Amino acid sequence: MAVGPGFGPVPAQPPEVTAHITAIPAPEPAGTTGAARISADAAITELYCAHYRPLVRLAALLVHDVATAEEVVQDSFVALHAGLHRLRDHEKALAYLRAAVVNRSRSVLRHRAVVDRNAAKVLPDMPSAENSALALIERSSVMSALRLLPGRQREVVVLRFYADLSEAQIAAAMGITRGAVKSHTSRALAALRSVLEQA
Repeated sequence: MAVGPGFGPVPAQPPEVTAHITAIPAPEPAGTTGAARISADAAITELYCAHYRPLVRLAALLVHDVATAEEVVQDSFVALHAGLHRLRDHEKALAYLRAAVVNRSRSVLRHRAVVDRNAAKVLPDMPSAENSALALIERSSVMSALRLLPGRQREVVVLRFYADLSEAQIAAAMGITRGAVKSHTSRALAALRSVLEQA
């Protein structure tokens, strides 16, 4: 079990999930052979074993929650498995996964914002274990500063400095131009510097 950056333990690839992914029958277009499906299953399994944990850490930095991050990553792998026959260049499968993780993380955050807006404000009787764990995270000045950034700027910083992606890879994952990546990065770093200097 590895430790996620400020979010507690990130579990290793659970074998039951790997088995689940390879057991999901992907839709087979006309002319697809059983051997091709087995080859696709093997490719997905290999990607899963190599990239599950880094993708969960990436999602956790975006959604602030390991359990939700795991769901985001697993859903992204299931979507890749179902649509692998439509992916012309299988070398781009990892880039597709990163983009899927970023997009699904955005969806989670949008959903949370709607729920928070419409939820009745109820104060808990007693702080939960999750509240205590989140309080520890909040004390981290970098994490707090990162949360203050607008969504796109936060995504660029996480993808650049945590996932160590190039500008081209970030642009592909976020669906924006390299110029926009540079612009978001520059603004984000200026904002982080300002916040951290005041801390």
